[in-house]
Parts: sequence; C-alpha cells; structure tokens
Amino acid sequence: MKGTMTCKEFEKQIPNFVEKKLDYWALKRFKGHYDSCPECQEELAIQYLVFEGLNRLEKGEAFDLQNELNRRIQEAGRQVEKDDNLLNLGTMLETVAMAAVAILALWILLH
Repeated sequence: MKGTMTCKEFEKQIPNFVEKKLDYWALKRFKGHYDSCPECQEELAIQYLVFEGLNRLEKGEAFDLQNELNRRIQEAGRQVEKDDNLLNLGTMLETVAMAAVAILALWILLH
C-alpha cells in the first residue's frame, strides 16, 4: 500500500517498527509520516519508551531509550534511502536492458 500514511495507520505500525518488521514500503511510509507529524513523533517516543523500558527493566539492563530511538529513526532513514537507491538502480538497469533489446531487434530486422 503506497501513499500517505494516516496517524491511525502510523500508530498501528509502531509495534512492527519497534520489532523491525516493516518492509521497504511500510518503512518508507512510516518514516515519511514520522518526519511530518509531531504528534506521531511523540506517540512513537512514548510507545517506544514503554515497550523497550519494560523489557529492559525486566532484564535489569541499563538504557538510554531516547538516544536509542533517535538512532533507530536515523537507521530507518538510511535504510529507506539505500532501498530507494537500489530501486532506482534497478529501474535504470531495466531501462538500459529494454533499450538494448529494442536496438538488437531493430538491427536484426534491418539486416
């Protein structure tokens, strides 16, 4: 599902984001919405702190969850950018291959 993500859709995807279960398109939409919606940025921070905080407290681990969340958001942005670049490269290679086939077909027809 491409396009703009609503706040409700964003909130439903928070557990998948925290558990790193979003595919390329979902992560792209999630990150895009996050970048443009202060309310959802706050909601993600709250849910992330609760989810990860409880897990860490149970394990007795030390943590700095706000910095971890900031790193996760930056990592998501880098992943989306990397996947965008791969997708663009694939599209470019497909275009070059189609042009080569068209040129070869034209060459065969003319000879």
